[in-house]
Amino acid sequence: MTRQDTPPHPIGAGPDRLVGWAARAMDTYIRLLRRGGAAEGPPEPPRRVRIAEVRAEAEDVVSLRLVAAGRTPLPAWQPGHHLDLHLPSGKRRQYSLCGDPTDRSVGYRIAVRRIAGGGGGSREVHELRAGDELGIRGPRNAFPFVRAPRYLFLAGGIGITPILPMVHAAARAGADWRLVYSGRSRASLPFLAELAGYGDRVRVHADDEHGGPPTAADLVDPGDSVLYCCGPPPMLAAVKQAVPVTRPLYSERFSPPPVLGGAPFEVELRRTGVTVPVPAEVSALTAIRAVLPDIGYSCQQGFCGTCRVRVLEGEPDRAHPADEPDQARICVTRARTRLALDL
Repeated sequence: MTRQDTPPHPIGAGPDRLVGWAARAMDTYIRLLRRGGAAEGPPEPPRRVRIAEVRAEAEDVVSLRLVAAGRTPLPAWQPGHHLDLHLPSGKRRQYSLCGDPTDRSVGYRIAVRRIAGGGGGSREVHELRAGDELGIRGPRNAFPFVRAPRYLFLAGGIGITPILPMVHAAARAGADWRLVYSGRSRASLPFLAELAGYGDRVRVHADDEHGGPPTAADLVDPGDSVLYCCGPPPMLAAVKQAVPVTRPLYSERFSPPPVLGGAPFEVELRRTGVTVPVPAEVSALTAIRAVLPDIGYSCQQGFCGTCRVRVLEGEPDRAHPADEPDQARICVTRARTRLALDL
């Protein structure tokens, strides 16, 4: 998983300059909340869950239905919540809940696309079977669903997972809404059958049918509806460029953001005895994984703290408000010249 680029704020009858100003003004506050700006206490112990069902949803996409492994019921959740999934190998990954929060009897549902050449988390999920037990933390909400009279939902591929519960919630609330759902082909898009009952409120843009990925004009209408967007980085970039600042936009990415304006530096892995060069265009985590492929990480965006390590020498250029001065989250941390880490 996991895990929104624009903060939530109250939505009235339609966006105006005040709404746009409020969105910008709230940004720092919400980022602190999402990244742990409030004091982080000891981590909660993982909750044990059992896989009740594994189901193929599309090409290279499976869904897992998770139920409580003991007698304690699973906590309630809302659209936008995600789980930290603790896999048998020790890897931790974040996945959005994509089931129905109003039906507590079926447990949690997540959906995972198998990523060739990825860090192994998605491949491991695809090897799981009904009856296996896992640990989870959460659910947590980093992508809140706000009340509004009109919505435009934009989902790219597996980005449908946090959007799907929002679609159902908007429909139950009687809101005016539309969904544009894009991907390589219809066969690659999970949950199409579940969305079919909404008729022309759902527009599917399959690249193989339309001659390529959707443009900003294909995605964004000129109206005043609140926008929710989740998908690959090019889609998010196109949407953000097309949407005026006065229009409320909430977005979530499933992949790490590109490194922009970076400079090369070195990371010494003190315990390993290796110095790793970090190029300007890659993260320290990516460079270190070439030497330590089993290093723990999850969100790759500086939120979860899984890749937090102790800094022995040097000054990291990005501090997280919940970290000690000698700690760094290596998925986002850079330095001017050199860092020595306790790895």
